[in-house]
Amino acid sequence: MQPLLIVLAAAYGAAAGLLVPRPLYRLAVEPEEPWRGACPRGHALTGPAGGWLGPARCSGCRDGERDYGTGPVPAAVLTALVCAGLAAAVGARPELAVWLLLVPLGALLTAVDLAVNRLPDVLTLPMAGGAAALLGAAALLPHSAGSWPRAMLGGAVLGGAYLVLFLISPSGMGFGDVKLALTLGVALGWYGWDVLFVGAFAGVLLGCCCAVALVLTRRAGRRTAMAFGPFMILGAGAGLVLGALGAG
Repeated sequence: MQPLLIVLAAAYGAAAGLLVPRPLYRLAVEPEEPWRGACPRGHALTGPAGGWLGPARCSGCRDGERDYGTGPVPAAVLTALVCAGLAAAVGARPELAVWLLLVPLGALLTAVDLAVNRLPDVLTLPMAGGAAALLGAAALLPHSAGSWPRAMLGGAVLGGAYLVLFLISPSGMGFGDVKLALTLGVALGWYGWDVLFVGAFAGVLLGCCCAVALVLTRRAGRRTAMAFGPFMILGAGAGLVLGALGAG
């Protein structure tokens, strides 16, 4: 069952990754700008979910000009690998479905934050509510390996910790990071407080190491804005894998 599960998870991840470039193109704008609603040549983006779902190709453009945004292959490869890794670590437990649903959203948030230093509310807030609701459903199924009440507390604790950091240094951390911390705290708290600490600390450590490296190589200054969301997501992913392996 495990090899088949890994293959199916990888196939899902690849398919989901192919859909990342379109919403990335639409969301990767500065905070004062509206979401993009047209391709680079001005044709309206149409399709499922109000034009948010589908490949990043414009049917109104000429051949050779249809593709826009980033290429779909890197996103598909990344999400396929992450989904396969999670399936290998978690196994056939109910919470795996929740993690797989969060993977493409995490990849999308990572790409948007790297592009424009922004974590849109249209993604972070539904992610938090969706993760809480789906884990609540997973807790009712047999063979789940976590605690839903602890997951809820984990979201509150990690979100509260990032809120304190934001209040202490608003210039060093965006409020979008606080909202993202709610989802990551829910996910990490599912497996335990030690997993929550490891995942949260790993994200902070990775972010600090990258910032120091950029300063030392003079690619950034001490006041240069840096996307912190990707490190939070990467650290949380590592924490989930460790938590799942420990629960097995």
